[in-house]
Amino acid sequence: MESYLFRNLEAEPDTLVVEGWHKPGSLTRSSGAWIHAAGSAMLEAGDYEIKPHDQWIWFAVDDGTVELTWQGNTLTLKEEQTCFLPAGDKGASIHCPDQCRCLWIALEGPLAPMVVRKMGALLHMPLKQGALPSQIYLAKQIVQVMVRHSGTSDATYQLQHLMYGMLASHWGQPVAMDAMLSHEIAKVVDTLRANKYKDNFSLAEMAAISRMPMETFRKRFVSEVGMPPLSYVLHCKMERAKELLREQDYTVRQAGAEVGMQDPYHFSKQFKNIVGISPSAFMKQAAQPDATIRRHGAEKKNKE
Repeated sequence: MESYLFRNLEAEPDTLVVEGWHKPGSLTRSSGAWIHAAGSAMLEAGDYEIKPHDQWIWFAVDDGTVELTWQGNTLTLKEEQTCFLPAGDKGASIHCPDQCRCLWIALEGPLAPMVVRKMGALLHMPLKQGALPSQIYLAKQIVQVMVRHSGTSDATYQLQHLMYGMLASHWGQPVAMDAMLSHEIAKVVDTLRANKYKDNFSLAEMAAISRMPMETFRKRFVSEVGMPPLSYVLHCKMERAKELLREQDYTVRQAGAEVGMQDPYHFSKQFKNIVGISPSAFMKQAAQPDATIRRHGAEKKNKE
């Protein structure tokens, strides 16, 4: 079977590309957004053409480096970095300088664009994003479930649960690498969320909230969440800043101050380092009219 994502590559259980697709039931369809297909690939060094597709695709690098070319622009993604590939025929391809492993999940449904936006992405162009380890873990689970039950609706509720888990994890809700966070770590995560990432909690302050010695807390946090506490906080701050810039029309200075970065230069530097573009460039791109959604809907309707 030819790969859903890559042109001229076969997707089979014993090959480098493993994929599956989902047949959603009526209840899943009524939810407005579901997983259409998912897969993983271990690619050798070389160039790979991405096929046109009708869904927004969450694309992640699990190991190695990928250079994504999209409408003539190149975006470099490293391990645990992601982007969304907008729907349509964009003449896209990837280049792997060395062997790399990647994952992808295609979202479908009338509310799929809303899910894409909630995950901090733009609808009309790929944008580099960091992925929390829990999201990579959940994505691997989605691929495994999808491959085992490809073409059926047998795992539809499990897939919905995993998809919502990825969304919840992105927004800093207590989702662990394995099951649920412990009470001590969840208390810290909930405190950060309630604060909306305005304050700059130190490692010692977070440890005090958990009522654990600082080094014990740090190790427990990394074990359960998959990354150091301060790195996790910075990730959440930038996601909060993107929401403020796009949804609430904050200025760069206001958004920075709202996430505890009073110096606009420092905020812009951190934002660009994590997001890949400056806050002002992000605002400009986010201001693109939502006709992207309407145009995609019209194109899909014409195909049908």
